[in-house]
Amino acid sequence: MTHVLLVLPLLIPLTTAAVSLLAWRGIALQRVLAVAGAAALLCAGVALLAYVWKNGICTTQAGAWPVPFGITLVADLFSALMVVLAGVVGLAVVVFSLGSIDRGRDAFGYYPLVHSLLLGVCGAFLTGDLFNLYVWFEVMLMSSFVLLALGGERPQLHGGIKYVTLNLVSSAVFLAAVAMLYGLTGTLNMADLARKLAGIQQPALVSAVGMLFLIAFGIKAAVFPLFFWLPASYHTPPGAVSALFAGLLTKVGVYALIRVFTLIFVGEMSFTHLLILVLSGLTMVTGVLGAMAQQEFRRVLSFHIISQIGYMTMGLGLAGLAESPAMASLALAGSIFYIAHHIIVKTNLFLVSSVARRLCGTFELKQQGGLYQAYPFLAVLFLVPAMSLAGLPPLSGFFAKLSLVQAGLGAGQYAIVATALLVSLLTMFSMTKIWAEAFWKALPEPSAPEASPQRLSTKPWLTLVLPIGALATLTIAIGLGAEAVFTLAMRAAQQLIHREEYIQAVLGGPT
Repeated sequence: MTHVLLVLPLLIPLTTAAVSLLAWRGIALQRVLAVAGAAALLCAGVALLAYVWKNGICTTQAGAWPVPFGITLVADLFSALMVVLAGVVGLAVVVFSLGSIDRGRDAFGYYPLVHSLLLGVCGAFLTGDLFNLYVWFEVMLMSSFVLLALGGERPQLHGGIKYVTLNLVSSAVFLAAVAMLYGLTGTLNMADLARKLAGIQQPALVSAVGMLFLIAFGIKAAVFPLFFWLPASYHTPPGAVSALFAGLLTKVGVYALIRVFTLIFVGEMSFTHLLILVLSGLTMVTGVLGAMAQQEFRRVLSFHIISQIGYMTMGLGLAGLAESPAMASLALAGSIFYIAHHIIVKTNLFLVSSVARRLCGTFELKQQGGLYQAYPFLAVLFLVPAMSLAGLPPLSGFFAKLSLVQAGLGAGQYAIVATALLVSLLTMFSMTKIWAEAFWKALPEPSAPEASPQRLSTKPWLTLVLPIGALATLTIAIGLGAEAVFTLAMRAAQQLIHREEYIQAVLGGPT
């Protein structure tokens, strides 16, 4: 049972992508397979999360190789929750793609690429081995680069070159760090590394290797000052692709940071986690200032991704500086809650931006307008994730930020708390700017024929609004059910803090 549940989140997108490739000329069949595969992935993720909630951390070894050799798959509550969120985003984006992706991209493998990207994402969440984490990152990179460049438009190619170049640098640093760590310990299994590094009497060397991982994963997560590839690329592909990237890709980098700096590099927390905390504050500030300066819908949202990454890593930094396991658990629970909230909200905002572009003919805010009067339902669907992103109660963002603020006050880190609150106010300002330009003011005359607005017919309107409405409903549900979600986040955080449980689940024997 354990083996099946751990393998299904990998087998489902792999099989969907492979069968879709076999149906290369059958676009309608590819679409059906894409929706069915995404729904099956979500169901598999929910089943895995329920199993881990009931039975604790579960592991399996591919090919029945003994631990720590071979490929290890591990699911704790954190990784299982991330798989569920990947399924939610995958299903929403695939349904949205039915009404938004053009036939040209359909014919060149759009849906198989989406599922190969989901394969890489789920593999990164479930792997228990650093080298296989590198492999899954490369699967993600290849799939995302082709999705970014699919269509061959000039802005896409410009953005794609910047995206792939910086991510290749990240991969090179990651591989170098993996090689150094293997030379130091003779293993790459994360649980085995956690056990062996505890006995190495060279803390400075271990911290130096940890800094290489911080750089590699910091580029993936778009942490200050390594974020400039993101706003240069995320606004260039079709809206569905932007939403998929915004929801998942940087969160894989954040997941990797939390995993290695709670499990492996825990010897010099007063240095490493203080550095993470400082970078978190700088990431928040630079991201939100960049968003305030933009006048293009998706570029505003892209800079907000950077800003919100700072909140996610803030909890990690606070956890390493906390004086008690309870306070550390609260900080990490805040990060996990914030990741779940942000994945749903940011995916939804990018989907709304795509619909706004279709209705107004452009992504430029100055040339948009009239959406509230013409489509009040769409305006409400924008306000829900926008206000949640700003942290207004009773939406999910309020409770995520509240737990981080409580952890910061408990740890005595008043500077980062003040920064987080200030950035929330500036986020509200940015969301208000989008509301005023795109929704409230009247639609100006189009400046070019190609920038003319469209009216939506019934069929694409349903496929476009259904996922937006579902994600907005989920945002409200997380806010209203914040206690249950926070309980899940707290239990996941306690598993991360008490890393002996993870080590014993993988290796067995005494810790």
